[in-house]
Amino acid sequence: MGLAITAGRQALPALPPCPLDAAARIAHAADARRGTQACVLALRHAGPRRVELRHELLGDAALPMVLVAGGISADRHLAASAAFPQPGWWDAQVGAGRALDPSRHCLLAIDWLGADGTLDAPLDPADQADAIAAVLDALQVDALAAFVGCSYGAMVGLQFAARHPARLQRLLAISGTDRAHPYASAWRALQRRALALGALQCDERDGLALARQLALLSYRTPEEFAARFGAAQVAGGRVRVAAEDYLDHCGDKYAARTPATAFARLSESIDLQSVDPGAIRIPVTVAAVAEDRLVPIGDAYRLVERLRGETRLRVLRSRYGHDAFLKETDAIAALLREVLADGDAGNHGCPGVAP
Repeated sequence: MGLAITAGRQALPALPPCPLDAAARIAHAADARRGTQACVLALRHAGPRRVELRHELLGDAALPMVLVAGGISADRHLAASAAFPQPGWWDAQVGAGRALDPSRHCLLAIDWLGADGTLDAPLDPADQADAIAAVLDALQVDALAAFVGCSYGAMVGLQFAARHPARLQRLLAISGTDRAHPYASAWRALQRRALALGALQCDERDGLALARQLALLSYRTPEEFAARFGAAQVAGGRVRVAAEDYLDHCGDKYAARTPATAFARLSESIDLQSVDPGAIRIPVTVAAVAEDRLVPIGDAYRLVERLRGETRLRVLRSRYGHDAFLKETDAIAALLREVLADGDAGNHGCPGVAP
């Protein structure tokens, strides 16, 4: 299913540059490089703050650059490499012969502002977009060949397209739109209350684990749980439902690696999403999942109708709901190949990282 819309748009005023330290600290390796830039960003709701921006690059810097961004739990490590062999959050899509092939594109990913828990202030998705622009400045990259955003990353991609239109050729927005749906925001508000209750009991870790478990229920679907889990049982004098072990495992694993402040501030950030689709004129492919409970398909239709550039809509079906971008490997790979092939057809080179 596709939809094409062509229209014009007035250019947005340029933002003032982010003052960077003299040089980025880049750890060079055979196939992957990491860097950190310190700068002062003017946060939309908290004023100027000194921050550190962390990124990872995969592939030759002379190739067209593609930024890849996931949900609030994603980070700069997309996939295992010789330099950084730990599993990445999107190993299924990254690698030789895969949709995101470092021999065809230089892949850039960042750690979200606030992900380390040290920035305890309201964070807008627009702040993340400006942070990406600051990273590109440090890398001396004029423009991205493409921005691939999933979930929160799609929200940030829309912000980047609106705020920095000259620095992006095309956008793939998967399971993320121009606003947070009020129903989804209500889910997240309850998650943050669980976190707060845990802190009041001097048990912030268990509060965070419970918040994550509530989040998982919103990411997935009743159909998946019906296929995976059976009936409740009595054990030790209490009733325990079949999904509890799974939820406990996921909650504990998340709480072990995530600062509570990071979860709270990034969760809030999703709810602050607000971007005018009419301010976006670059080619955008919007991908929606019919079973997604957090980003209803109606919001995707609404977004597509208001975007002002060449626009396509792709609708997927998946029992994994909002998490389809992590689970439906083949369908997502086809989307990635489609968008990146369009970019390659019209691309004549993209500046890479300065030596």
